[in-house]
Amino acid sequence: MKIDAILMNQSGTQEQLLKEVVENPGVIQSYLKGAVPSLLGFLIQVVVAILVLLIGTRIIKCLVRFIGKCLQRGKAEAGVITFLCSCVKYALYFLLAMIILGQFGVATSSVVAVLGSAGLTLGLALQGSLSNFAGGVLILLLKPFVVGDYILENGTGQEGTVSAITIFYTKLLTIDNKVIMIPNGTLSNSAITNLSSMEKRRIDLQVSVSYDANLAEVKEVLKKVLSGETAILTEEAVDIYVSELADSAVQMGVRAWVKNEDYWPVRWRLLENIKNALDENHISIPYPQLDVTVKEQDKQI
Repeated sequence: MKIDAILMNQSGTQEQLLKEVVENPGVIQSYLKGAVPSLLGFLIQVVVAILVLLIGTRIIKCLVRFIGKCLQRGKAEAGVITFLCSCVKYALYFLLAMIILGQFGVATSSVVAVLGSAGLTLGLALQGSLSNFAGGVLILLLKPFVVGDYILENGTGQEGTVSAITIFYTKLLTIDNKVIMIPNGTLSNSAITNLSSMEKRRIDLQVSVSYDANLAEVKEVLKKVLSGETAILTEEAVDIYVSELADSAVQMGVRAWVKNEDYWPVRWRLLENIKNALDENHISIPYPQLDVTVKEQDKQI
């Protein structure tokens, strides 16, 4: 009964509204006249906000580019330039967002107050990002590596040439042209091997020869191969020695120094030339062998 009464009251109210509109059409006209200025004002605010966004974005790009060029003229490191430009860009975009909100009557002080009161919550939610940001700052200050260095992250085994150091991530370019993104927090809290920080690098090779081989002859062959490699640094000592008496071979150690950029080409050439030289001198390179002896027992009937 109560529901029926409510429906009857609603239908009666709608009929009264329709009757008033029919009898007095000026009600709609007066409503539209009052709403048009507000709508036009809102549209103007939207247009102004779009213009501010477009112009502000263009200005931010120009400012970031100008700051980058100034840092390059000051001979700043590429990692520092990338990091500072990223910080400036995000700060300017935040300022632009505050300006656009102000166009719609939103008090920026209220927004800042809300962000301040929610700082603890945001800090917990963005803990990983803040850790990566702090890691990026530590990397730029302590300089365990710079853009262009070849590094190895010992925790995960990822390695490559550092191509950029951003706010939150460091980009590595692998030798097969892949891009690896490693969080700065991970790099700042793990062991890193920088393979490019020194000008010279030592090549360590292990060569297996047969127990029947004459070790003096083997050393002469290896010495001849090393003397024929022009990229080896002559001011550094070259070592050829017996490193281990293994199960099925004698392990010969070879050590030589080269420039950092020549490490891999020289290593590959030495391995190939050593194999060819041993073959020419009839020195065998053994492989693991297993001798199996089968004993037969007499069968008793």
